[in-house]
Amino acid sequence: MNKLELAQFLRRRREARRPAEVGLSVSGRRRTPGLRREEVAWLAGVSTNYYERLEQARAPRPSTQVLAALGTALRLTEAEGEHLARLAGQAPPARDEPVPEGVLRLLDRLGPVPAYVVDERYDVVAWNALAVRLIADFSALPPEERNVLRMAMRGGRCSSAGDEFVRQAAADLRLAAARHPDDRRITGLADEYAEFSAQFAASWTDHDVQVRPTLRKRIEHPDLGELDLEAQVLHAPNSAHRLIFLTAEPGTRSHEALTALSAAGGDRPSSTPLRADRVRSAGATTRPAS
Repeated sequence: MNKLELAQFLRRRREARRPAEVGLSVSGRRRTPGLRREEVAWLAGVSTNYYERLEQARAPRPSTQVLAALGTALRLTEAEGEHLARLAGQAPPARDEPVPEGVLRLLDRLGPVPAYVVDERYDVVAWNALAVRLIADFSALPPEERNVLRMAMRGGRCSSAGDEFVRQAAADLRLAAARHPDDRRITGLADEYAEFSAQFAASWTDHDVQVRPTLRKRIEHPDLGELDLEAQVLHAPNSAHRLIFLTAEPGTRSHEALTALSAAGGDRPSSTPLRADRVRSAGATTRPAS
């Protein structure tokens, strides 16, 4: 149980919730932003003293029933409720999972669509050949630098990220840190990126854990210029991996650029041992297409 993170999360969600949103009618001026502690306690059916101790990181681990009641009182989304439970110690043990075979097959069959797979730490663990031509030769990067956020900080082609991407990165790392509280690589990466991006730092502090399945992403390509792309994020079932594939609206310059990039690659090998009809997974051998 991470008492400090739990306390901060509850306080942020309480301050973000307005009385009218939870069915409370109030009059006059309120000094407290959002709900008062006693209001949350009343809505959740717990004592004010107990809820205050939760926000002070002094309370024992809350039960499943109390967590559910707090989630209802604060109108938490499904993702926020799961995050709350993990902060309270109801989380699976940390493990490095292999990329599911189904995800690799999907990555293999996307055709002329750049795509890659990231784990909870935003490490790129699998990719197709078009992603190499669009973003980077991932296989040539040191393992610790094969990370979307570090590539942005180092001024790579992923360096131009939209506001939604930055907020989503903060949410994803918050969720990952709650799942794996002993993994210093996650919080270390968050600290590193917070120094680089003030917006990330603000989102991280706000404990926003909302999931955004579609994001805008801008990529600076040396030959194609700035591309405005749509990043679709698919979460692998029963896995922490996410498949990101990049597309552009037909008729736009970015779409024309992606089409040209795909046509230029053809079936010839890229600058790495990857072929256009093959998919690469970090730590695994290159695999022929099915």
